[in-house]
Amino acid sequence: MADPNQSAEDRTEAATQRHLEQARTAGNVPISREAATLASMAAATAALYYAAPMILGALGRTATLFLAGSHEPALAGPIGLQLGLEAWFRVVFPVLGAALLAGAAAVLVQTNFLLHLGAIQPRFSRVNPVAGLRRVFGTDGLAELVKSLAKLTLLLATMWIAARRDLFALLAQPLEDPHRLPIALGRAMLDIMLAGVGVQTVVAAADLGWVRFRYARQMRMSQQDVREENRETEGNPQIKARIRRISLLRARRRMMAAVPTATVVVTNPTHYAVALSYDRGRSVAPRVVAKGVDSLALKIREIAMANAVPVVANPPLARALWQIDLDKDIPVEHYKAVAEIIAYVWRLRRPAG
Repeated sequence: MADPNQSAEDRTEAATQRHLEQARTAGNVPISREAATLASMAAATAALYYAAPMILGALGRTATLFLAGSHEPALAGPIGLQLGLEAWFRVVFPVLGAALLAGAAAVLVQTNFLLHLGAIQPRFSRVNPVAGLRRVFGTDGLAELVKSLAKLTLLLATMWIAARRDLFALLAQPLEDPHRLPIALGRAMLDIMLAGVGVQTVVAAADLGWVRFRYARQMRMSQQDVREENRETEGNPQIKARIRRISLLRARRRMMAAVPTATVVVTNPTHYAVALSYDRGRSVAPRVVAKGVDSLALKIREIAMANAVPVVANPPLARALWQIDLDKDIPVEHYKAVAEIIAYVWRLRRPAG
């Protein structure tokens, strides 16, 4: 992880994928609160639109009851309070429920459905008054204040423009049929919320871009951080080189151990040596079991001679066979030449007479 005490000038490298994954595991992901607010507002507006018949019916019945029975003392007591709460619940529950669900879904989508319990754990730093004052009067706090004021001003101006045409209808409602009051209220609320959704869409788009940009800057790493991460990921170069040497020595020992069991060794005769193994009952084609050049080729010839493995000089074939990987069958184009050599070796091993 990058050192938080490093200055921004030191962190000049883009964050690596491993660094981003570590930050995500710790619960550090970019989240735009304005995008969540947009989702809540849009869901509340949709719920208000589609639930309008139920809402307007509840409001109309309640308004009619209160207006028709305004002279009844019972409506000023618990019964009236109960009727008002029931009407309020029918109006608010669909809108509030849709807003809460949409806001939570927007946050989950932004975090790619990350659920981090550390975010809800209590932290004493959050209630520290000194830290709170630093957050409020710091650079980020002032930026948030300016952004909130600008957003509020834009929202109020847009909502006023949208609701201005409904204002006169609302002012004339006391002289109209009481049953039309819920319709007028619903139309005004819908116009205001649609205007708010339009403004919030612009604000959320800008805030989402800003949040992603600021997160990328915060996640930047210094060159030293990148080198340390590469060292942790790929290992120490000296250790890796030692492991490669050990693997190479082990592979060479296994290769040399296969030379005594080879069928024939084809040589250059001095620079190349390739040991082939072939068993008619088990193998489809001869296989390369050992190969080498110069000193390693000399070592292969010495082991072959010490174990009575035939050594046959064929420079073009030796150079061609050396290109084949270890423990691989020879290709078809070399079948004829190798078959002649193996047949010659078998004739040499056949008892006389």
